[in-house]
Amino acid sequence: MSAATHPMPSSDAAWFHMDRPTNHMVINVVLTFDERLDLDRVRAIVRDRLVAPFPRFRQVVVRPGRPGGALRWRDDERFDLDLHVHRRALAAPGDDGALQELVADLMASALDEGKPLWDLYYVEGYGAGCALVARMHHCIADGIALAQVMLGLTDAAGEEGEHAAHPAGSRGRPAAAAAAARRPPVAPPRDRGPRLPLPLGPLGAVAGLARPVPGVVRGSIGVARHPRRLLALGREARDDAVALAELLTAPAEHESSLKGDHGAAQRVAWTPRLPLPEVKEVAHATGTTVNDVLLAALGGGLARYLRARGDDAPADELHAMVPFNIRPASEPLPAELGNRFGLILIGLPLRASHVLERLAEVHRRMGRIKSSRQPAMSFAILGAMGRAPVAVEQRILDLFTAKTTAVVTNVPGPRDAVRLAGVPVRDVLVWAPCAASVGMSVSIFSYRDTVTVGFMTHASLVPDPGALADELVTELAELREAALRL
Repeated sequence: MSAATHPMPSSDAAWFHMDRPTNHMVINVVLTFDERLDLDRVRAIVRDRLVAPFPRFRQVVVRPGRPGGALRWRDDERFDLDLHVHRRALAAPGDDGALQELVADLMASALDEGKPLWDLYYVEGYGAGCALVARMHHCIADGIALAQVMLGLTDAAGEEGEHAAHPAGSRGRPAAAAAAARRPPVAPPRDRGPRLPLPLGPLGAVAGLARPVPGVVRGSIGVARHPRRLLALGREARDDAVALAELLTAPAEHESSLKGDHGAAQRVAWTPRLPLPEVKEVAHATGTTVNDVLLAALGGGLARYLRARGDDAPADELHAMVPFNIRPASEPLPAELGNRFGLILIGLPLRASHVLERLAEVHRRMGRIKSSRQPAMSFAILGAMGRAPVAVEQRILDLFTAKTTAVVTNVPGPRDAVRLAGVPVRDVLVWAPCAASVGMSVSIFSYRDTVTVGFMTHASLVPDPGALADELVTELAELREAALRL
């Protein structure tokens, strides 16, 4: 009997097709610890909390047997957890620099398509502790969902689950049920394409891919019964047209030290832990948000980096693609995971007469984008790309990535410390992959009342991402000093 197969939603297929030799569509997660982990306990937790509840971690991708065919997931009848959990020894001196080199080397390698598209590395020799590096293909899920999945492996301080009492993990499950009760809720599996309530209008062809025909018929009947809805749909169609125009007509980014042709070699670095209360203090004093403050500090840091290298970028701004979650916060994480996010394109001001001027401009731009249809429109476009011929998808991808210098993710983590296999998690970073010509990914992760900002760059463009981290820290300090003088 052949293994069962399941259709891959078009929005997930789009990310599978985006793989290129110089940019692998892999989400990378790094967790660090001040103590060593028991690897047998880690394996048991991964089996019970990741592999068992989420089928994608035990399925392989099946390419279509004919041109234009759809991708599918197939259950891996030979699934072996040991092929996914690896052990690595960190090179001397076992510090952040050595860990950054190892993470960068892993990022430059593709996942093995012959098995489920994920790997977990247990890194020994990181100071007195260790690190875990998880690599998961974007076609499995978006970064926000995968961050939830990874944090689902942890427990709050003081919790005692089955793996504390049974390091190897028991296959009897009364304690497992209690542990699962503490995990984020998981909806039953359901293999279906994405559904997004987009109106018909100038983007009817795209919206139709995101919503089934019966939904369109029901919507048309509803308009006939309630004529006021026609006006609402007209406004939505107009907003769709504006959002699409903004995405399509944004000019291509000028080449700079941060954008241009690049190879496969990558580099990573991250800031020290930054006190979140101090960032909130700036936001409160200026009437902005924490996200605005961090994006403004990033823009200022990039400007400082360019100036220090004599690169006076010809443009007044650099553009970043920022993922925008469209999965309802109250909705259980679906067992099949998947990608449920849109992308917003924001210009980070480079030239500003004052740090507070840059922050005010970022706040204004983010406010306008958040109320726009950009996230929904980009999600619909991703779904359309996943159903288009690969050559067409690649052309659309090149069009969008030419407008962008960086991908910036901002993922909120737990406010309180969590433990994995009984050991406190010290730091967490989650990097989204870069697509096509994009050469930098920036990870903003908040945890335990601190924020860590990580940079992934291509070595041929930015061989020293630690300098970017330093410039961001300097900009943030100046921003706080200015805000407190208000």
